[in-house]
Amino acid sequence: MPLGPWRKKNKSTKEHLVENEEVSGGHAGAGSLAKSAVNGAGLPPPPANLRPKLVFHTQLAHGSPTGRIEGFTNVKELYGKIAEAFNISPPEILFCTLNTHKIDMDKLLGGQIGLEDFIFAHIKGIKKEVEIHKTEDALGLTITDNGAGYAFIKRIKEGSVVDRVKVISVGDHVECINGRNIVGTRHYEVARMLKELPKDKSFTLKLSEPMKAFEMLEPRSKGAKPASENKIGTGRGTLRLRSKGPATVEEEPTEFEEKAVKKVDDLLESYMGIRDTELAATMVEVGRDKKNPDEFAMALDETLGDFAFPDEFVFDVWGAIGDAKQGRF
Repeated sequence: MPLGPWRKKNKSTKEHLVENEEVSGGHAGAGSLAKSAVNGAGLPPPPANLRPKLVFHTQLAHGSPTGRIEGFTNVKELYGKIAEAFNISPPEILFCTLNTHKIDMDKLLGGQIGLEDFIFAHIKGIKKEVEIHKTEDALGLTITDNGAGYAFIKRIKEGSVVDRVKVISVGDHVECINGRNIVGTRHYEVARMLKELPKDKSFTLKLSEPMKAFEMLEPRSKGAKPASENKIGTGRGTLRLRSKGPATVEEEPTEFEEKAVKKVDDLLESYMGIRDTELAATMVEVGRDKKNPDEFAMALDETLGDFAFPDEFVFDVWGAIGDAKQGRF
């Protein structure tokens, strides 16, 4: 099928709080781990009852005892386990960061968790409603989502329309646009809605900011740098969370994977106004063994049918994967 517009139609576990757990190391009790198939190659993962038991440590980012969680295979289940550990409702969790309690978008939990990573959950805090006059075509926002229905601000471009509205901060969850509830709307749809708002008109946003402890109050952050070199994980492998299929224990990403995922994530921001390392990693995995752009496009359609990627974007992603294979960046 040639390139063109396309769209696919169509347990019981124990969690408890550890009152005096030392947090500074941020280590999870991973134990001895047998590696499963990497990136779908080799043998399939073993049955659930034969897989290694992974236990992670977690805290609420604004302050709490330490909890232990296990038995999750995707982000929604992870939030459920954290909520059980701290006796809160899963929808209270906005997002998680790894190895820091701060709102650091470079440490945002995505599709992979290092086996020794410490998970900090950021929950809903103050609600606010803001009126913004759109004086330029671009608002200067980069949107991402938490994998469970909440879109939030990952980056604010310095000097942009939104940067001049000082009550809006990185980490704020976007609940409503002009009175329309967008909870459950994917990040790329939220970015499109914001982009399509008419210039020289005012609009309103309803936001929820992450709860902060007193010592966490600090100058307003611009968010993650697009070219960040920060790595997640500690060298003992990662737990890969997938939207479809079981979670798998994998080796740390190769140099090719890191470079390709970073470049594709940059392209997602450039074309669609979002950043999503899990989506970028999936696209790299899909394109790894494809021989040409048309084959890649069909594979994307099969794997990510909910997205309607522009042709130019698909070509650029295909080129970025090829450049990473050749070590050209």
